[in-house]
Order: sequence, then C-alpha cells, then structure tokens
Amino acid sequence: MKTFGVSHAAMIAASFSTALFLSAPGLAHADDDMRQDIIVTGHYGCGGIAAALASRSFGLIDNWLRHVQDIRERYPTLLAGGGPAAVDRLCELNVLEQAQNVCRTTIVQDAWARGQNVAVHGMIYSVADGLLRDLNFCATSDTDNNAQFERAVAGLTELR
Repeated sequence: MKTFGVSHAAMIAASFSTALFLSAPGLAHADDDMRQDIIVTGHYGCGGIAAALASRSFGLIDNWLRHVQDIRERYPTLLAGGGPAAVDRLCELNVLEQAQNVCRTTIVQDAWARGQNVAVHGMIYSVADGLLRDLNFCATSDTDNNAQFERAVAGLTELR
C-alpha cells in the first residue's frame, strides 16, 4: 500500500470532466502548495458505472453518464463477459480516463510548465475490503501522462 508524505493531497471523484470545474477549487488550492499529489479515485461496484454499462436510458442521469458510456464504447474487449467484473473494470477505466482529464486541465498544465512538483494518481477504493488500490497511473509531467495512461490501461488486461 502506498502512503503519501505530502503537504496537500487533493482527492477528486472519478467523474471529472475538463468542462466540469466543480473540482477546480481543490485543484487550484493544491496548485498553490509546493509539493502536490492529486488523487483521482472511484470505487468498485459503483451504481452509476453499472447504469452506464447497462446501455439503457435512465432519464436525466444519462447526461452525467454519457462520458462513462463513451469509455464503455472505447474498451469493449476489456468489458467482455459483463457482470460484476465488467462493472469493476469500467470503474477502473473511468478513474484512469478522469485522471487523464485532470492532467489536461490548465491548472495542472500550468503547474507543470512552471516546474512545480505535481503528481496525478489514479486509485480505486474497494468498499468490500476498505482498501485503496493504486491503478499504476502517476503522471508527473505533460510528457509522461499519455505513456502512464497507456501503461495503466494495459495493466488492466491482467485479471485480478
């Protein structure tokens, strides 16, 4: 288990869109400190993720789920078989995609451009056992976040 000895850690739920700046104040505050760890997290068994995987209409919530449905459509082989394992895999993919979105924000991009020591992590929480699992995404610059993302997604092909 990884621990963080940091001056500030910003926790961001895994529904971060670059157009949705509800989490921007947390990012901006984290940006003001010297050393930063921004943790994008989600949780296994998420009902919203299960709804997005179901390919049914749920009304107004469909607008919030659209980005998760887009992720579902990009990774059909990783989600083959359905069931709880597919829901958990989509939870992991969503965290990784949203961590990538955080890396693309002007707040993080500007911090990296100034040479600030900012790391964006992708992690997932298990309600069943209470553990926070590292999804092996830790981007520390604009030049490594795409490679980190690809490596983390490739690591998901290994079954738990």
